[in-house]
Amino acid sequence: MDIDPIDLVSKTNEAKVAIKSNQQWLNAAVAITVSLLATFMGICKVKDDNVVQAMQQAQADKLDHWNFYQARNLREEVAKSTLTTLQLMALSANKEQVHQFQTQIKHYENLAKEQHDKKEALKSQAEDDQKTYDSLNFIDDQFDLADAAIAIAISLLAVASLTELTWMYFLALIPSGFGFLMGLSGLLGWGLHPDILIKLLS
Repeated sequence: MDIDPIDLVSKTNEAKVAIKSNQQWLNAAVAITVSLLATFMGICKVKDDNVVQAMQQAQADKLDHWNFYQARNLREEVAKSTLTTLQLMALSANKEQVHQFQTQIKHYENLAKEQHDKKEALKSQAEDDQKTYDSLNFIDDQFDLADAAIAIAISLLAVASLTELTWMYFLALIPSGFGFLMGLSGLLGWGLHPDILIKLLS
């Protein structure tokens, strides 16, 4: 049987067209996917930066409140020490001095109570600041995972485009989906928080 050269050329051209069509589809899919991922990553980055700023503010507030707590605690201890001294001195005072001691004792009792109440209020504020920091850190972890997953996905998409491997494109959709899910969790306040991954990366 004779081989027709025209048939060979025709089949070769058809194969080239099929390959070119596959390349065009893959390159278009990669370009669109990378564009969507980059846009979503940018949105998450803006929100994450705001979260980090809020974390820094919560940390600063917590330190300020604990510092004020220590100052109030010191004032309370000084007032208690002075109160004890006055009470002991009043025991050996004459009748004329007792009234003066009682006035000072009452003053330092009120002062010690006032400092104690303010100290406890500051402690409560510092604990609230820590809770705020922890809740913001929870969201920050979600955005960190989203960034990492999307960065991996974009790298795989670049390889898929260069090597023209279709299966590599679909492989890249796995970290893309995970990154998108984690980003949405951070944006919408979902409770998704894979502790194992976060501990591994922290």
